Amino acid sequence: MDDTTLFTLLRSLHLITVTITLIGFLVRAWWMLRDSPLLYAKPVKIFPHVNDTVLLATALGAGYVSGQLPFQDPWLTAKLTGVIAYIVFGAFGLHYGKTKGQRIVFLLLALASFCYVIAVAATRNPWVVF
Repeated sequence: MDDTTLFTLLRSLHLITVTITLIGFLVRAWWMLRDSPLLYAKPVKIFPHVNDTVLLATALGAGYVSGQLPFQDPWLTAKLTGVIAYIVFGAFGLHYGKTKGQRIVFLLLALASFCYVIAVAATRNPWVVF
């Protein structure tokens, strides 16, 4: 398999896992807002980690094949920073926020971070929002 085909395969799988991540986040946010016990089901706790592992592996693989790496390419550094913000805000939004109001604010911040990551990925511009 040549590098172009491998990159295309990794990128496609990466985009699928990004979509699954967003859908899963929105569903879990809805369940949190509705106080649904589904949020605490074992598969709901495990699946995001499996998906995110595939997401990270495909990102690293595509970066390696294409020669684009964080801390070398500013847009990838911004994307990585946005992903870290999404993870932290999402954790507080879904689990660690003390009040429902705090959780809603963190959910919105996580969603804004996610949108930033998508915008940076689409434009390859870390300053896309400015």
